[in-house]
Amino acid sequence: MAHLPRKRPPRACALVLLLWGIQLLGTVAWHIQPEQEYHGEVTIYAPPTMEFAQHMFNQEHEDEYAFRVEHVLNIQREQTDNMVFSMMLQLRRTMCKKLQEDLDNCLFQDSSEPSNVITCTFNVSTLPWTTEFQLLNKNCSAYSP
Repeated sequence: MAHLPRKRPPRACALVLLLWGIQLLGTVAWHIQPEQEYHGEVTIYAPPTMEFAQHMFNQEHEDEYAFRVEHVLNIQREQTDNMVFSMMLQLRRTMCKKLQEDLDNCLFQDSSEPSNVITCTFNVSTLPWTTEFQLLNKNCSAYSP
């Protein structure tokens, strides 16, 4: 009797997102609002949404070097019909050029210049299970300690 090929369970994609999220949790400081009604969704869907925001920042920023998230200052899901995340991220200039593929392994530049650290607030509408993201708003300012 011939057997039909088994399909991979859809859990594989969820596992990849979970593992990526765990790695991100270990590399950046998080602050999630404790009263957040959508806490589980923030934990699951925030990492790819932050990666999109970081990508959009690097595409639009004039600097030749890429920036990546150093700290997550705040992240929450807006209470709307759509899935919209409001994030305050601290981005820092890396030693890698923008066109480099793997920014996760780029070291941060060691410089005390204020232009090396930028704080941005992003509002991103997302359907992360279909990898659809839309940048609704971005507001950035240079870091001042």
